[in-house]
Amino acid sequence: MQEPSAHLLARCRQGDTQSFAQLVASVQAYVYNLAFRLLRDEDEAHDLAQDALLRLWQMLPTFRGESRFTTWLYRLVVNLGLNRLAHMRRQPAQSPIDERLAVPATGLAADPQEVHTTAELRRLIWQEVDALPDRYRLVITLYYQQECSYQEIADILHMPINTVKTHLARARQALASRLAHIEGVEDDL
Repeated sequence: MQEPSAHLLARCRQGDTQSFAQLVASVQAYVYNLAFRLLRDEDEAHDLAQDALLRLWQMLPTFRGESRFTTWLYRLVVNLGLNRLAHMRRQPAQSPIDERLAVPATGLAADPQEVHTTAELRRLIWQEVDALPDRYRLVITLYYQQECSYQEIADILHMPINTVKTHLARARQALASRLAHIEGVEDDL
């Protein structure tokens, strides 16, 4: 995700609702994707994304710029998500986990069979990511889906950078062993 401009953030912090709408438009897909990776439930992810965007509006005046905005926003979503995840674990399951994953659109000139194979492979990989322990799933999601650096992940999760690297390496190993039967997956990890 691209960092919003300092000018846009300043207008948002002053209460400019049009600027905030512009900010929301630029971050809402990332907020939802992170929420979905955390909660693995489409409805819960939508609720969490809405809560996070509301909290963003409320807390934006406190953003001091000591870290990147995206790092601050991810931390906000992760904190809310972990709280919601703990609450969900205490509650009986009300609906099955929705395993549908968004696949990026491909060009019209792409081979339909290749597009289908790639989409199926992506679905299988993310299905296995969803089965990982929370700490590994979150690191994988932040690194690959949200394209955060090691340092950004460390800041978001409040953990040492070497722990991030270790979690990522262990998650890759777990995924590689779980997906060893699928041809070509090792190249993607």
